[in-house]
Parts: sequence; structure tokens; C-alpha cells
Amino acid sequence: MRKTLFGILGGILLLFIAWFAFIYFVPYSEGTRSGELIKFSKKGVISKTWEGEISQGISGAQIFQFSVLDSNQEEIEALQQNEGNYVRVRYVERYATFFFWGDTKYFITEVEKSESPHFRDR
Repeated sequence: MRKTLFGILGGILLLFIAWFAFIYFVPYSEGTRSGELIKFSKKGVISKTWEGEISQGISGAQIFQFSVLDSNQEEIEALQQNEGNYVRVRYVERYATFFFWGDTKYFITEVEKSESPHFRDR
């Protein structure tokens, strides 16, 4: 009876580890987005996560919501310094997320300040 119980629990644990590794190491998509950084904050009740929004249009209809892992301190600092500015971000989209990673499936990996196409000198 004990062997069966430990076998079932071990199998469940291995499935969880495999699922976690798949979500962490296998991205669904990768890409870049540009826009005005309108919000960046650390939020949460049990687990605090970094969340932000980029406005990609004149109206509020085109909002890109993203998360940043705590291990990406350079990106967190760059986003804090550029709030209200036009930025270009590189992201990785995952199949799923965990509550301790963030609210979205989009995770920022690089940040750079950019120029708004609406206010360029012509």
C-alpha cells in the first residue's frame, strides 16, 4: 500500500516538475512592442509581482499588458526610469503563468527608450 501511494505521489510530482519546466523553458512566442509606458507597478497580496502597461495607440483601446520577473532587475529599473516615455520592449510569451510570476503570459526581457513616431521632426 505504501509503495503504491509513494508511486502515485512521485508520479504527480514528476508531472508537475515537467509541466513547470515546459512552461518556463518553452516560449509560445517572442517579439517586440513599442509604445508609451503608461503604468508600471509592483502589486499583489500574497506574492508581489511587477506589472505594466504600454499604450500602443492614440485611444486606450490598444493596451499591451506585461509582467517582469523579479530576477530581471535591469529591466525593472529601466521601466521605472522611463514611465511616461516611449519605449520598445522585447518579450517572451509563455503558454501559462504562475501566480508568483505575474498576471500576464507576456514577460519583458529587454527595454530600450525609443522615439515616438507621432512627434518626430519632419
